[in-house]
Amino acid sequence: MLSARHLTCIRGDRPLFEGVGFSLSAGQWAHVRGGNGVGKTSLLRILAGLSPAAEGEILWGGEPIGSEAFRRELMYLGHQPAVKEDLSALENLQLAAGLDGDVLEVADAERALRRFGLAGREDLPVRFLSAGQKRRVLLARTLTRKAKLWILDEPFTALDVNAVQMLAGIVRDHLAAGGMAVLTSHQEIPLEAAVVVDLSLHGAQPVARPVAQMQAVQA
Repeated sequence: MLSARHLTCIRGDRPLFEGVGFSLSAGQWAHVRGGNGVGKTSLLRILAGLSPAAEGEILWGGEPIGSEAFRRELMYLGHQPAVKEDLSALENLQLAAGLDGDVLEVADAERALRRFGLAGREDLPVRFLSAGQKRRVLLARTLTRKAKLWILDEPFTALDVNAVQMLAGIVRDHLAAGGMAVLTSHQEIPLEAAVVVDLSLHGAQPVARPVAQMQAVQA
């Protein structure tokens, strides 16, 4: 189980949110919602252990995150396509796998890239790809990274309708296999039964203490 308790985030002297709490069990996913600037990306980075919370705690299997066991079970994909421009799409997937301590076979990497519409571009340096194609290289990790918890920031950005449906199907399969996911999106997510974390219910105010709140409900 992933459990977030009383999370507070402050950027500079600006409060973003306070008291955020929700939990996920196997097969569940959370939709983090809210307008620009309410702290969606900040919350995802806190959940992934990439940024500290001002207050609160996050537990994975009842233990604080930060352990090697948690990192092995985590896949975090940020909003920006974090790929190496001088490497090919294939090399980027293999590099990411190596950083995770895994070995990715060429055939498996090529299969993932083909599914994301990159057939024929596997060996092309990423700098020659469009923004949408770079995004697809990053998202191909959903097919190659063996992790139980997926944290995906705006994964549907720059995807056409068919690719959105395909990615939703991949997430759905991940959940059906006992995985968990936390997603943000400015568009409708074609998935069912989300735990909704709405950071825009009470926007941040310019005061000494953060006042934004969160509500977790079953969609």
